[in-house]
Amino acid sequence: MSSRQSHKQLSLELGSPPPSTFDNFFVSANREPVQRLRDLPGLVAREQANDRLFYLWGDMGSGRTHLLHAVCDTAIHAGLNCRYLSPHHALADFMFDPACQIYTVDNVDLLDEARQIAVFSLYNEVRAHVRCALVVAGGLAPRAMPVREDLRTRLGWGLVYQLQPLSDEDKMAALVQAAKERGLQLSPEIPHWLVTRHYRDMPSLMALLDALDMYALERKRAVTLPLLREMFAEFRE
Repeated sequence: MSSRQSHKQLSLELGSPPPSTFDNFFVSANREPVQRLRDLPGLVAREQANDRLFYLWGDMGSGRTHLLHAVCDTAIHAGLNCRYLSPHHALADFMFDPACQIYTVDNVDLLDEARQIAVFSLYNEVRAHVRCALVVAGGLAPRAMPVREDLRTRLGWGLVYQLQPLSDEDKMAALVQAAKERGLQLSPEIPHWLVTRHYRDMPSLMALLDALDMYALERKRAVTLPLLREMFAEFRE
């Protein structure tokens, strides 16, 4: 492999983004669900959580996965055990464990039938244990979910929140915030250029930010619009 090819490959390797927490979640119009989820671990720890079942839904890039990881981060700091579950996890991971106080389930609409049955059981177990909570996320409202009827009913048992998408202005502000967390100083035109000319979903935008960070570090140059355009031109070759 030539040095040029190796250099380009390095540029395409994304850096490790910071952990998903409530502090680096751009709230926008989602203030109520974010605040309730932020408070949840502390209330569970004190056995004061009146609302312990949550269902979050929204389009891809709306922040569902970020919020589930943020709940687990806050739970761990509160001295609780939290389990993040997704379609990629083993079926055994979905089984109820009295030693785990908070469960989060991502992309419930993509679970196979066996895992759907396991989540149905989790709803029942968590409801019966006062020091437990369950936060589930999916892409559609409960009634529209392509899951088993019994699980669809359970999705509407607790608090249901639709996560509102970010406006372009919100996305630009989120990029600036994420850049600061990575120690990057962006020239003002970069967030606008990324949001209006390229990918509009936050996961893709954050991946581009990480690629730009790596690209700038390799070349020991400031993060400017000319550098960004150069990066895109090289990736297209």
